[in-house]
Amino acid sequence: MEKKVMQTYLYDFYGDLLTEHQRNIYEEYVWNDLSLSEIAQEKGISRQGVHDLVRRCDRILADYEEKLHLLERFLKNKEKILKIQTLSRNYQNGKEAQAMAEIEAISNEILEEL
Repeated sequence: MEKKVMQTYLYDFYGDLLTEHQRNIYEEYVWNDLSLSEIAQEKGISRQGVHDLVRRCDRILADYEEKLHLLERFLKNKEKILKIQTLSRNYQNGKEAQAMAEIEAISNEILEEL
């Protein structure tokens, strides 16, 4: 997965666990796509300070994911839901029995994970 996309996902899941200062700078970097220099100038700190803070936030967010696996479970469930949608379309196209069996199996997997 592309680094910026992963950073965005991790921030969506765990961003509230960062300090306000960390959140402000990380949002500028990830969401607003500002450069390290632009953020440094805007916040009145060094470029290296911004770089270090962004890297620290990356590590913090990755550590939360390593322990909690919320993003991993979200992506797996998203994949299963997309498969259910495909199967639903197959059902509408005349492949009812097979589609329904697969939908039931996938929904059971999702329920077991919850």
